[in-house]
Amino acid sequence: MEIKDVAAIVTGGASGLGGATARALAARGARVFALDLPAAVENAQQVDGVEYVAADVTDQEQVQAVVDAAVDSAAPLRVVVNCAGVGWAGRVLGKQGPHDLGRFRTVVEVNLVGTFNVLRLAAAAMAATPTVEEGQRGVIVNTASIAAFDGQIGQIAYAASKGGVVGLTLSAARDLASVGIRVVTIAPGTIDTPMLAGVSEEFRASLAAGVPFPKRLGKPDEYARLAVFIAEHDYLNGEVIRMDGALRMAPR
Repeated sequence: MEIKDVAAIVTGGASGLGGATARALAARGARVFALDLPAAVENAQQVDGVEYVAADVTDQEQVQAVVDAAVDSAAPLRVVVNCAGVGWAGRVLGKQGPHDLGRFRTVVEVNLVGTFNVLRLAAAAMAATPTVEEGQRGVIVNTASIAAFDGQIGQIAYAASKGGVVGLTLSAARDLASVGIRVVTIAPGTIDTPMLAGVSEEFRASLAAGVPFPKRLGKPDEYARLAVFIAEHDYLNGEVIRMDGALRMAPR
């Protein structure tokens, strides 16, 4: 599918994986609506072709407003990339007792419910878009994690939420096949994003040492290139693609 002159929505689009993806899509000629929380939008690096919009992926009205803005732009909405996500460490049973239920709910709400909220509202808008070659209308790329398969100690909420994203991929692709919308999920490994900004160089080196090859952390731009490739590759559908340097995470 051609990216030039289409509208695209990227959640978590102010930084990290989403920021890199928004820039990559804009560089290909897309009109990008980068959705993120207000504080992130205020600090976003301004890029030609990218409009930063403050919105919460779990809020139906806020997401619908972004979808409407994309639909009302001069370009058809054909690409959506879900990158918004959060994660807290916590064991099922920790020193302070059972895992905090509110935090578990929040992680699942943002990572899984938020992804589905954007997917369903964007799909409804895409379904009304004229088709292009082979009856295509668009593509939705979701973000899981290798934690969905290799959840470590303390990742119970994060692994559960990302496992849900993996689980909905094929079903969503089959649901939306009749209207010409593809759904693909990327499961990144350890990526050098702002979420790692506070860790020590020693810890960062230990993370890199665990990756078989290349023996380094992944780069947001590598995720962005894969997201663009998926959008352009018409026969990729219903699949979960690991991007992890062959990493299989140990229990801790």
